[in-house]
Amino acid sequence: MSAGTGAFDGVSDRVWFISHAGADRAWAEWVGWQLLDAGHQVELDYWDWGTGDNFVLKMNAALERGRLLALFSPAYFEPERFTTPEWTAVVAMREKITPVRISRVDPPAILRPLLSRDLFGLSPAEARRVLLEAVDGPARPDAEPPFPGTHSVLRQVGASGPRLPGSLPRVRNLPARNAAFTGRDGMLVHLRQALASDQRVAVQALHGRGGVGKTQLALEYAYRFAGEYELAWWIAAEDLALIPGQLAALAARIGAAPAGTAPAEAVELLLGELGTMSRWLLVFDNAEDSDALAPFLTGGTTGHVLITSRNPNWHTHAHSLDVTTLSRAESVALLRAQSAVLADADADSIAATLDDLPLALAQAAALLTRGLSAADLKEELAANLVQVMDQGHPPGYPLALAAQVRLTRSSLQSDHPAAAAVVDALALLAPEPFPLTTCVGHLPDQASTLLKEAVGARLSAAGAVDAVARHGLARVHNGTLQLHRLTQDMLAGQMTDQEHDQATADAEALLTAADPGWARDPRFWPAWQVLLPHALAIDPSRLTTSRGRSTLGQACWYLMDRGQARPARDRLQLLYDTLLQQLGPDHDDTLRAAHHLARAYGDTQDHERARALDEDTLARRRRLNGDDDPGTLAIAGNLAVRLKVLGRHEEALALNEETLETRRRVSGAEHPDTLRTAYNLVVRLADVGRVGEARVLGEETLERLRRVLGAEHPDTRMTAAWLELLREQQEGPGAGE
Repeated sequence: MSAGTGAFDGVSDRVWFISHAGADRAWAEWVGWQLLDAGHQVELDYWDWGTGDNFVLKMNAALERGRLLALFSPAYFEPERFTTPEWTAVVAMREKITPVRISRVDPPAILRPLLSRDLFGLSPAEARRVLLEAVDGPARPDAEPPFPGTHSVLRQVGASGPRLPGSLPRVRNLPARNAAFTGRDGMLVHLRQALASDQRVAVQALHGRGGVGKTQLALEYAYRFAGEYELAWWIAAEDLALIPGQLAALAARIGAAPAGTAPAEAVELLLGELGTMSRWLLVFDNAEDSDALAPFLTGGTTGHVLITSRNPNWHTHAHSLDVTTLSRAESVALLRAQSAVLADADADSIAATLDDLPLALAQAAALLTRGLSAADLKEELAANLVQVMDQGHPPGYPLALAAQVRLTRSSLQSDHPAAAAVVDALALLAPEPFPLTTCVGHLPDQASTLLKEAVGARLSAAGAVDAVARHGLARVHNGTLQLHRLTQDMLAGQMTDQEHDQATADAEALLTAADPGWARDPRFWPAWQVLLPHALAIDPSRLTTSRGRSTLGQACWYLMDRGQARPARDRLQLLYDTLLQQLGPDHDDTLRAAHHLARAYGDTQDHERARALDEDTLARRRRLNGDDDPGTLAIAGNLAVRLKVLGRHEEALALNEETLETRRRVSGAEHPDTLRTAYNLVVRLADVGRVGEARVLGEETLERLRRVLGAEHPDTRMTAAWLELLREQQEGPGAGE
């Protein structure tokens, strides 16, 4: 992207519009500074354009009143960049472009005739000279002009300009740069803007799950914007006890404290010294406790602090930036960064399997460069994901992904065993947010002692959620916990058989505790929308309690009400077959599963199979529970529907009449189940041509539905719609208007 800057009424009346890619912001600011210092007027977006400004209008205005200075780089010519309309507009207007190259790149054919000067690979002084020659033309002197004194625009206000981008600070201890770092341009620009916008010490905390690339992002920032700092110091912050010693070494290096000074005293002297300085960067890598780190965060004038952490809770001490997974395009680029040759489809498939997680992608790229083909890698990932992710570790990462997850899980088990039980259970559910706090007070007896400890009360649940978040194993939002799919796969693959069995039981316990209630009730639909993916994720054959099976049945009913009968049928079939084998055909859980499965058959147009199953279930219900049992009556109503669909209208009508009479006697005339049965009878009467009787019963039923369930309930609205159809049949359209 390009951009803007402040103007100066002095040496030149020409405004130079600096056109650059967002990834090259450091170069753009250095160039802008040098031009201002030489007396030129400059427009740079980061300096001159405010939030809410219309980018297109600003760009057009800048091009109309000034000359375009283009900073050529590989990123500059990426098609999706705003730099493309900038230079193409200038070419179209037959205006002159002044290009300088800030890295090695071959421009498009239309721009190749332009002579460009190279700024990269030069000393700061030489790069400044070349830049000014490009801007001012060959009339500029070859030698550096004398010291301009008070005539220098920037030095008049006491400013000291940034060094050449890429040049390293005099005082530094940065780890080696990752040559394979790919993407994150937008996040780097956002981070630079956030740090540069603060007038005092700016503290940014990069947080996210393990392997998402927080450390690599901080390191790339330190190198990419190294020219902005005179001091850049890296502190390994995972062990708080080691931080004072690392800061004491910095204090000795800059003369803030004599060598050998006690660490605590050296830190105090260092923080005081930094308070008087500007243009310094401290990076606290892998810090976990915000309050414990707070004493090392200096106040004072201008300086920047970066923190990387799995813990998202930095709001008191820093501005937080959530580091998420890569975009798919960035993932593909990372897979190819080590010269791996990949077809687009293979790259996309591998990236999807690895959840676009940078660490996992870097490991995969290393395997591809060591001789594994794309087909081999995809096959291994499908068969042995945990084993593949245990293979070594790429440069810049201390551990392989599997080892990192194993270590984090072990740490959580040690720090908060109850929270670890929650994570193990969630690893077997869906990679969507799970409403953990809704489970408080509703856990069934089969839940483990640790799970009951974690979700026994709201405050204990909040503590478990906080512990999981601090270890970076899940995202937290509004009482929900969300584990990413790859993290789930790692956790599940590392459990022992005994741990997996307990996690399965706890997953079922969480599922039943979060059960919102009857899936046909509109009040519970928002909660079912959240719970549904988790209900569908659990293996129906592993459910061991009536409550768990009932929750799955209700979830499938909710799914069928939304027109997704096929996935519901598949799960219900597996549940029914399992229960037939384990509990027998007469068990109440088996009969309830048969009731749900028969509807799934009907909704997938397998009507004869639906009738046969409902008929068998009705016979068993009558024998086991009697004719008046609610379960018997529900199956009788369903069977009437099957008969009607098969064209057996008189049989369906007789069964409906019998069922309604029993419902009224057992439950009363205004019970919701009675009213639903009455609606079914209205439909049956209309089917056999008894429209007048259907209208009388329908009017009576509609009045009761409005009184009992309300005018907006789906049953009420459906009955009203049927009555309107019946009225039109008898009286013709518009007769009641």
